Amino acid sequence: MEMLEVQQLVEQEQFALAAEHLSRLTPDEQAELLENLSDNQAADVFKFMDTAYQEHAVRRLSQRRVLRLVESLDPDDRVRLLEQMPATLARRLLTGISPTERRMTSELLGYPRESAGRYMTPEFLPLAPTQTVRDALAQIREKGRTAETVYVLPVVDDEGHFLGVVHLRELVMSEPDTEVMDLIDPGIEPIPATEDRERAARLIQSTDTLAAPVVDAQGRLLGLVTVDDAMDILDREGEEDLARAGGAEPLNRPYFSVSVLRLAGARVVWLLALAVTAVLTVNVLKVFEETLETVVTLALFIPLLIDTGGNSGAQSATTLVRAMSVGEVEPSDFFRILLREAIVGILLGSMLAAISMIPVWLFAGKKIAYVVALTLVVICGWASAVGAAVPLAARRIGIDPAVASAPFITTLIDATGLIFYFLIARAILF
Repeated sequence: MEMLEVQQLVEQEQFALAAEHLSRLTPDEQAELLENLSDNQAADVFKFMDTAYQEHAVRRLSQRRVLRLVESLDPDDRVRLLEQMPATLARRLLTGISPTERRMTSELLGYPRESAGRYMTPEFLPLAPTQTVRDALAQIREKGRTAETVYVLPVVDDEGHFLGVVHLRELVMSEPDTEVMDLIDPGIEPIPATEDRERAARLIQSTDTLAAPVVDAQGRLLGLVTVDDAMDILDREGEEDLARAGGAEPLNRPYFSVSVLRLAGARVVWLLALAVTAVLTVNVLKVFEETLETVVTLALFIPLLIDTGGNSGAQSATTLVRAMSVGEVEPSDFFRILLREAIVGILLGSMLAAISMIPVWLFAGKKIAYVVALTLVVICGWASAVGAAVPLAARRIGIDPAVASAPFITTLIDATGLIFYFLIARAILF
């Protein structure tokens, strides 16, 4: 039934929707359907498929069909596919496509894996600064089909140095004799080819442009990062942050394209790390065992305090990871953020202490109420500060801030929060 729906969508030229439905089929069914489509239909569906499903298809289709499909991809999309494959298979596919496509693909593969250079398209239409609008539009009509986008057109000098970009709208709306140089958008800055992909994508997002130029160290234009690739980058980065915030390694593939063994492998390392960290909590309880035996009532409030502290720290960490990912804060703001989050935590702890004071007093007595209330203030302030400090410190030393995940922060706060609790209890009760 699903295969029939995909075929109907292909006939209606709804290729993106067909690719979405195709992902629900088994790999063998996907390959069978692609093999039965015409070359053009298969290529139109293939380019909308996720890289993981493209890889499955490449391993099952005939050699002729595989080479046609791989050649039909844009160079940057082809790189996404090849970098997921074993080196021997990737080399075999590269040698099977045309020399022009092979050259462009090899150039992109030469850049670092998560750099802007890997995500740019080398298929662009450059304009000369002295061209008139009339000549530029004629050039677009003649050669525009060879470029991935004509909505943003780079302007270069005779040696290929980047001078700026012109938007197609400006060309269409300007007088025919106006020079291209007069229409350059001053708000678009070039991106170094070695720039981190996320920063490049954020730049495109912040400038509301449809493409950003990528240049080499000498300022020569190499290609464009288009807005669709920028959105893919941000989606992938968001998925990685979300996975690590939940205490797992990112899959970077659709859920059903991943084996059960790989799903377990993505989670087990973090579970082991958190289990080791949790030993700290056990050791803290052992150290203060005598205090617990003297005032057994203290044990009743341990879940309340460590959960509150853990949640407070996780909230702070999540807020800071998000703020860093969109460029709102930098590691240089460390002490300012630390003070700010500590104050927020103290305010939250004071509110919770005020709310819990009377119930705890009625249930366990005045002194225990003082212990719980004071601990809530201290632990919330401490947890918020730690939750902010860990991702900031991670960024400063070059580690992904999302590694400072909520489960890690929560486990850390559990142990340190108990220390505060028992020290406060000893000071007030004994």
